[in-house]
Amino acid sequence: MALTIIKPHITNTHYIVNKFQQNSTRRNQNTRIQTKPIYHFNQLIHFINPSMSSIKNSSSSSLIKSSLIDPDGGPLVDLVVPENERALKKVEAESMPKVKLSKIDLEWVHVISEGWANPLKGFMREDEYLQSLHFNFLRLNDGNIVNMSLPIVLAIDDKDKETIGLSSDVGLIAPDGNLIAILRSVQIYKHNKEERIARTWGTTSPGLPYVEEVITPAGNWLIGGDLEVLEPIKYNDGLDQYRLSPRELRKEFDKRQADAVFAFQLRNPVHNGHALLMNDTRRRLLEMGYKNPILLLHPLGGFVKADDVPLDVRMEQHSKVLEDGVLDPETTIVAIFPSPMHYAGPTEVQWHAKARLNAGANFYIVGRDPAGMSHPTEKRDLYDPDHGKKVLSMAPGLEKLNILPFRVAAYDKPAKKMAFFDPSRAQDFLFISGTKMRAYAKSGEDPPDGFMCPGGWKVLVEYYKSLQAEESDQKSTVRSA
Repeated sequence: MALTIIKPHITNTHYIVNKFQQNSTRRNQNTRIQTKPIYHFNQLIHFINPSMSSIKNSSSSSLIKSSLIDPDGGPLVDLVVPENERALKKVEAESMPKVKLSKIDLEWVHVISEGWANPLKGFMREDEYLQSLHFNFLRLNDGNIVNMSLPIVLAIDDKDKETIGLSSDVGLIAPDGNLIAILRSVQIYKHNKEERIARTWGTTSPGLPYVEEVITPAGNWLIGGDLEVLEPIKYNDGLDQYRLSPRELRKEFDKRQADAVFAFQLRNPVHNGHALLMNDTRRRLLEMGYKNPILLLHPLGGFVKADDVPLDVRMEQHSKVLEDGVLDPETTIVAIFPSPMHYAGPTEVQWHAKARLNAGANFYIVGRDPAGMSHPTEKRDLYDPDHGKKVLSMAPGLEKLNILPFRVAAYDKPAKKMAFFDPSRAQDFLFISGTKMRAYAKSGEDPPDGFMCPGGWKVLVEYYKSLQAEESDQKSTVRSA
């Protein structure tokens, strides 16, 4: 089927981007890049090749279903209050003590409400918090365990704690002042920040992005309880149509008649090395006998550190990757994963895999140093680059998820393309780090041919040009003040 990209004319339509997904000091204004629909039917790509309609499961006469892997701990939770009950719930919540959420707290409400952290039904109470922090899993009432490598908690300060008093229920207020959820049967317990940081990151070195943005300024108490979300979480940034819930993704996989779903987590622009991993995964699955493996290209949409490329720019870049044919739109679904990013290496990669399991993916691609970063104070990687894939292969609660580790991809200079690194001719390969990629884009210098599709590269260059223009304007304003 030929790919046709429709580029609708958009008049005076800009969207505001969450400042935690960007550097708020440099981009506190409307974005300049407008993400076009990635798919040619509509933004959610109900894109099925008619030839697929006859595909059957070889062991059954029924249509193939994407629910090849059950959600963790039972049916997917849905914590959004039914529409016909919302008015009464809001009236009830108005009389409760209130806690105001940060933007990142709101992202966690979103994550919990849709079942990404299934079977979690709210912010963790102390027993759940300690199990997650010390064991990386939760033990359910029936004795089974589910992976839960990151504590999902809500911090409050002394004033909030005093306001709540003995109340068992609390109203949650979004950053914009709207009442968005109720936390029921609450439990308040001590927030030992040092213990949380040390066990999650393996270090208490200064400069950890999530720690500095979220934990250090947070209150000294944690409050857990069951969530009732009063309406679906929306960001109104022009990208909500890509924020498909686990339930919506499973329906989309079924609609595509997928007999395997493989997920790729990323928070960076897609270069041809990433595409190599994804396309080679599909080739391997076809060789294993699958007929219609579907790729879930799943960029992280929550908090990222200030020097990462913002979500709106990444989504525009991803659209060019499909438009340029680097990835096949017939066999790819692009959706936004709403979780904030911790940069906690082998601990966090378990969360990334577990969440995609809940969305119906039964294969998970893992490459070098997943969820890792440079050490904040020393010139080295914070984590061993191979530990992420090793931990995933052994992680309790993830046994039913198929982990697909890959060799490192690098730029093959003689072949002029991205390829899997061959140690026997190491001198032929060029490693282009994210830092180097950003330096190319900022300077306007083109990377080697074959590193990234031209359309995707143009998006990055335009983004960094816009930043430089902003910085120049700010300097001019300071000089003239």
